[in-house]
Amino acid sequence: MRIAIGSDHAGFEQKQMLVDYLTNELGHEVIDLGPDTDGRVDYPDYGEKVARSVASGEADRGVAVCGTGIGIALAADKVAGVRASSITSPEFADLFRRHNDGNVIGLSGRFVDPEVNRDIVRVFLTSEFEGGRHAQRVAKIMKLDESGKVEGGQRPPVMPINR
Repeated sequence: MRIAIGSDHAGFEQKQMLVDYLTNELGHEVIDLGPDTDGRVDYPDYGEKVARSVASGEADRGVAVCGTGIGIALAADKVAGVRASSITSPEFADLFRRHNDGNVIGLSGRFVDPEVNRDIVRVFLTSEFEGGRHAQRVAKIMKLDESGKVEGGQRPPVMPINR
């Protein structure tokens, strides 16, 4: 399987560990989309790179790592054709694959132990989508990619945040 991987500076160390794990222990082909150092970078840039690699078919699945796994997953999920989520346990990784046909995971480089992230990745790559009743739900999610709109055909207004 071809796995796209990327991180920000907070996820860099675990990304490097996961590249080695994916390649040498699990035997997958890895597309390392960066960064090449732990210098400060913006997580949306790398979440997008991983997501676009999966959406284009260059990679079968994607792994994105930032401090929490939340921001990088949010960025990845904005790319049409991608179902991304922040995953913090192997159990969630299994359910994400089985029920949501997830194709990109966001991992926490600061709050989840490397051993747990290895287990999450292994489960994410070995669990299969169940289809059945879940297929209809995933189809509804994917329809949002096509329209980009909520029911009624209009996006809700963006409210400014006063700080």
